[in-house]
Amino acid sequence: MATLAPHQSAETAPSHWQEGNPGDDALAHIPGEGGWPIVGNTFKMLADPHGQTRRMVEKYGRVYKNKAFGGWNVALIGAEANEMLLMNRDKIFSSEQGWGPILDKLFPRGLMLIDFDHHRADRRALSIAFKPGPMRHYADALNRGIAKRVEEWGGAGSGAEMLFYPSIKELTLDLAADSFIGIPWGPEADRINTAFVDMVQASVAPVRKPLPFTQMKRGVDGRAYLVDYFTRETHRRRAEGGGQDMFSQFATAEYDDGSLMPVDEVVDHMNFLMMAAHDTITSSATSLLWLLAKHPEWQDRLREEIAAVTGGSDASGRPRDLEYDDLGKLDLTEMAFKEALRFVPPVPSMPRRALKSFEYGGYRIPAGAHVGINIHYTHHDEEHWEDPYTFDPMRFTPEQVKARHKYAWVPFGGGAHMCLGLHFAYMQVKILLAQMLPRYRIELAAGDPEWQAWPIPKPKDGLKLKLTAI
Repeated sequence: MATLAPHQSAETAPSHWQEGNPGDDALAHIPGEGGWPIVGNTFKMLADPHGQTRRMVEKYGRVYKNKAFGGWNVALIGAEANEMLLMNRDKIFSSEQGWGPILDKLFPRGLMLIDFDHHRADRRALSIAFKPGPMRHYADALNRGIAKRVEEWGGAGSGAEMLFYPSIKELTLDLAADSFIGIPWGPEADRINTAFVDMVQASVAPVRKPLPFTQMKRGVDGRAYLVDYFTRETHRRRAEGGGQDMFSQFATAEYDDGSLMPVDEVVDHMNFLMMAAHDTITSSATSLLWLLAKHPEWQDRLREEIAAVTGGSDASGRPRDLEYDDLGKLDLTEMAFKEALRFVPPVPSMPRRALKSFEYGGYRIPAGAHVGINIHYTHHDEEHWEDPYTFDPMRFTPEQVKARHKYAWVPFGGGAHMCLGLHFAYMQVKILLAQMLPRYRIELAAGDPEWQAWPIPKPKDGLKLKLTAI
């Protein structure tokens, strides 16, 4: 069989694939609990994942095993564990095999689901979409789209109430049609959005086979539609020349040897990126607005900073756009966003699979074990954060950051799999605040919401906000 280049794919499992799971005997020396027969601790994890983690750490320590969702997982808790797993210096951990059982039916071969040389080659090729030229284009599109929608949110008059989570979710999808795909809002974008939402919902559906009338069947059908759409569009954009939108950048991405990325890989990366960007930005923007509504003094501070950077309102009284070159000037705004990401990390935990045995915390973890870090726990660990359940953006001054463990704050992951779109996330949220805060004072309209913690955090009531025109 011919040797594959780093960016080539094969139908068979990759060469580093670890077959088989370690049995109960191989994990017997690791403390923990299996829970109920068959289901283990699955229902405890679904009901209160953060509480379950706290209980397990208090009872067993920062290395423990937990049986849920069909098998054993070894939890590695704390900043040091985050660093070991994310940096992966000895190539012990597979992201592909960690995320695969959750995502591979719907989002196969995305950047989180490939490892090592293949991942490195694809990541380098795709990074062209996040260079300054394309990012300027996205900034213009975000300013246009967000300004229009934010103005509509307050259209019912001063004191208008809205459900923020579904509104920002819809806006993020519409922005993706413009910035990511380069098509106008309309019926085609609606069809793409529907297919995409079906895929996202199916990724966490309890029925894992595409049986008729199930969410998984809708997700699989949505994937088939998007694969067909993105395949046709990739060929067309290569023939006609790409644009500045993200998809066009991906469609014309080249490897170091000058070859184009295979069409099926462009399609898989585009599907995955839309999923990763959409749900995480929706969650993190919602948590930030929730915290700002609870802390109006921080609204005032950010409003003043935004006005100083943008120059305030234009002649018509509308807030000026936040220019791409001014993104880096919003220091307090960025600190507030970082604190929201600490408070409610959009990816609360992160799975991997051990490709070979290793030692951590005094335990030998066998090859094949499913392992994971808990980002939410580390973000609230009193070892690194004083009064961790208090909102305090000043935790992110340069001095505070320098004094803290580098891996105590990891909302975007780290190492080779650090989120490729993190600067896009910062840009979208900063532009959102630059359009919202000069227009409105923001309050909670229905009390403090309860949050659904898993798989990606969201307020159960949709976050009802009151917007009062300034």
